[in-house]
Amino acid sequence: MAGEKSHTATKPTVLLTGGNPQIAKGDGDAPVQAYIAAMPGWKSDAGRHLDALIVRTVPGVCKAVKWNSPLYGVDGQGWFLGVHCFTKYIKVAFFRGASLVPMPPVMSKDKHTRYFHIHENDQPDEELLASWIRQASALPGWIP
Repeated sequence: MAGEKSHTATKPTVLLTGGNPQIAKGDGDAPVQAYIAAMPGWKSDAGRHLDALIVRTVPGVCKAVKWNSPLYGVDGQGWFLGVHCFTKYIKVAFFRGASLVPMPPVMSKDKHTRYFHIHENDQPDEELLASWIRQASALPGWIP
């Protein structure tokens, strides 16, 4: 809910429209963990699970928060995945998702990007998600 606030140990986090946490941009794990901690309700546990899967699948993965979204990338290759909270789901963006096999199910306006949505009570196929993460991390990523 826009304007709703959640509280962390250090300061309140504003939730933007759709419940996406407003987190100051920054590089590294700390801003990503702050974002995950501020994800509302069930989304925080799902975010922790997704983050752990990405770290296990891509050792040495680079992390940052930009535009109020965690980004995951490979040093020198750009960002391959982004996360964003919406009211009823978490959007996982694969910036080169159109090159993944099989393609993530949700189309984007960008011909290269595909999305995977995680809804409450979903139990995503972890093997498929890991496969997409592994494939995406090997492709040239998005460099803003």
